[in-house]
Amino acid sequence: MASPTLISDTEPWKELKAHMEEIKKTHLRNLMSDSARCQSMMVEFDGMLLDYSRQNATLETVDKLYKLAEAAHLKEKINRMYNGEHINSTENRSVLHVALRAPRDTVINSDGKNVVPEVWKVLDKIQEFSERIRSGSWIGATGKALTDVVAVGIGGSFLGPLFVHTALQTDPEAVECARGRQLRFLANVDPIDVARSITGLNPETTLVVVVSKTFTTAETMLNARTLREWISSALGPSAVAKHMVAVSTNLVLVEKFGIDPNNAFAFWDWVGGRYSVCSAVGVLPLSLQYGFSVVEKFLKGASSIDQHFYTAPFEKNIPVLLGLLSVWNVSFFGYPARAILPYSQALEKFAPHIQQAILLEILYLPFVSMESNGKGVSIDGVPLPFEAGEIDFGEPGTNGQHSFYQLIHQGRVIPCDFIGIVKSQQPVYLKGEVVSNHDELMSNFFAQPDALAYGKTPEQLQKENVSPHLIPHKTFSGNRPSLSLLLPSLNAYNIGQLLAIYEHRIAVEGFIWGINSFDQWGVELGKSLATQVRKQLHGSRTKGEPIEGFNFSTKTLLTRYLEASSDIPADPSTLLPRI
Repeated sequence: MASPTLISDTEPWKELKAHMEEIKKTHLRNLMSDSARCQSMMVEFDGMLLDYSRQNATLETVDKLYKLAEAAHLKEKINRMYNGEHINSTENRSVLHVALRAPRDTVINSDGKNVVPEVWKVLDKIQEFSERIRSGSWIGATGKALTDVVAVGIGGSFLGPLFVHTALQTDPEAVECARGRQLRFLANVDPIDVARSITGLNPETTLVVVVSKTFTTAETMLNARTLREWISSALGPSAVAKHMVAVSTNLVLVEKFGIDPNNAFAFWDWVGGRYSVCSAVGVLPLSLQYGFSVVEKFLKGASSIDQHFYTAPFEKNIPVLLGLLSVWNVSFFGYPARAILPYSQALEKFAPHIQQAILLEILYLPFVSMESNGKGVSIDGVPLPFEAGEIDFGEPGTNGQHSFYQLIHQGRVIPCDFIGIVKSQQPVYLKGEVVSNHDELMSNFFAQPDALAYGKTPEQLQKENVSPHLIPHKTFSGNRPSLSLLLPSLNAYNIGQLLAIYEHRIAVEGFIWGINSFDQWGVELGKSLATQVRKQLHGSRTKGEPIEGFNFSTKTLLTRYLEASSDIPADPSTLLPRI
């Protein structure tokens, strides 16, 4: 099906370009006055409600976006993904994160083999192991129960599980299941992160989960060796087998490291790192903290969206609609960023996770202009003459309102995703207050999209007797697009749904743009250069080798660093942090 034809060469794309010039003439104030239009731009599924009526779009716009989806063969591409075809063509791999949360009796093939039984074999192993740890039947080297877990990984092996962990921390069911236990994450190779991750922990009661598919990821393995030394120096080298387990496919290196291969949990090449939270990467540490039953609900939530994405018609398909609207905003209006604004503190790590999923696509821009935020070439290697991808950022409301909302109200136009929760995880209603704490929070959730859409005119300010010299400063142009997603609650099931919605949204964008959303070559160049620097640092510190092979700037920086820093490595046995 591969073709060098770009989506921008198709008639639907050209029609949308012309249509966009017409839409620009209509303010959201006028669009929002059409109740029929607004009603048609609301979609419900499984208790959640999507309202995209505050987008700069008419019913005609949406119809044209559906035609663009047809021109991009969106449904065919979705089917190819679910059928296990190698849609990640640059790495010759299937893309099957949907198989990670599929029901046990589902058939999803990759290379002619149903992978779902393999997935459930690992899930069953995780359930059995996590129950042994949580019940105390598995004990540490000194006979104590292992109540604390440090998960060592980076990128998708860190941000996805951290997002889910943070979201579950205040869910009443999860809180009860996690009582007496701690879960921490170690990602940054900075020794400060190591110190923080083990502050207050006792090696006797700590289990370390090392997450690395190949068991060669430089940052992860250095951190793993550091924690291995921390355990060994306190409990002896033999304790590693009791206090460290792995999520990896490289059993040879796992065993060489000192971890029993029987305590390694597998995942597969068809799982991209930023889509791996539903694999052992996330399920193992989360099950150790909250129990497998809670995590299974999370998987079921994600699976519900997988089925919705696969079967729902486009006009009722939440991920498809979100993806098409993103294409509309990025490639036609030229908006370079998107704000993800969850009105729940439990979702504070959601934007960083989605940011990671998007940013892995936009690190390398070999062709397009500086305004472009996507990959530089199509999946067929053809340079893109249009903007693709966006920079995601966000902060929970109402914190963001006192941070960057000034920019989105009166500065650059940045489309916003408002995510609200009907029932708070931790409701509070103080006697004498006008509304509950959650109602106060949600008042802002409902108000901010209208403020962005309608703005405030100079005429309104004049009627309010605002001083003339302040009117330009207090004028809000409005006409700033947003959408609202209202979830019934924020339990494990809903968290899984939210994750899957955004995963599939990213896929839809890539399918429309004709790029490969599932490789990540942009991170490789920096890694290879870091290898050269690492070799130079080692040679200079141990053998006094001169700095060679670098440009003047880098050579100067390296020289200053080597001269000013100690060449004596810290004793790992003294790693217990002094904070």
